[in-house]
Amino acid sequence: MNYEGYTTFKAQNSDGILTVTFDFPPVNVQGQEMLADLNGLALRLERDREVKVVIFQSAHPEIWVCHYDTNLLKDMSMEAVSREEAKLLDLQSVLERISKLPQATIAKLEGFARGGGHEFALACDMRFAARGKFKFMQMEVGMGILPCGGGASRMARQVGLGRALEIILSARDFTADEAEAYGTINKALEPDEIGPYVDELAKRIAKFPAASINACKQAVYESIDKPIEEALKAEAYWLYQATSKTAAIKRFTIADEKGMEHDMENQRNWNDLVMQVQEIN
Repeated sequence: MNYEGYTTFKAQNSDGILTVTFDFPPVNVQGQEMLADLNGLALRLERDREVKVVIFQSAHPEIWVCHYDTNLLKDMSMEAVSREEAKLLDLQSVLERISKLPQATIAKLEGFARGGGHEFALACDMRFAARGKFKFMQMEVGMGILPCGGGASRMARQVGLGRALEIILSARDFTADEAEAYGTINKALEPDEIGPYVDELAKRIAKFPAASINACKQAVYESIDKPIEEALKAEAYWLYQATSKTAAIKRFTIADEKGMEHDMENQRNWNDLVMQVQEIN
């Protein structure tokens, strides 16, 4: 799959990992150019079964992805509309498409991510931030609007109601350590640690079957919005999607024939064993 021709970022594919580096001077603004690039990227990734992990990073020394382009907001209607008339914004549609990609997506945050930039990070599966470099903010309330790229919706699912409302209504900067404590990111790391940590995680995930990665993602996302009975049925559904497309049954059969699960050393060493069985296809 060809990942070239983008205006706002560069994409490099290596061993099942696509690294997307935003580079759109002066501030990586989240405008129509970036949204068009991200939409085109998503279109290719949806059909690509070789890429298993996507890392989003930035070439800018201070900014990951900037807020939504204010030029796109100043022309909005000043007339209120009914719920039936309301339509998704381009930002909402593109970020929802990113969130549903079959690949595992990682936001490698080494700069500011405010407004729509932070909402983009929330649309990724995992987020890791560099201490002293990362700050996030949802400033929309101070501008007279609300987070409109999934920020209100995803924030509440990510951190709970109270913290979501504090983040959104305070319109202040949060540091990497605060983000980790509140749950908007997976982990805060020192600047010299974030690269190796994300790379090692991406390489590990990229060794697993693409269909299994997708099934895990879809089951987890579905469970957020469903009662437990429906969520369990969704798990069962995605289980069969995975077993129909991966070597799972063959791996379980070999493990059973060799009595692997009854070996105490195997039970002690699952962290390494799970990587070794990737050779069974």
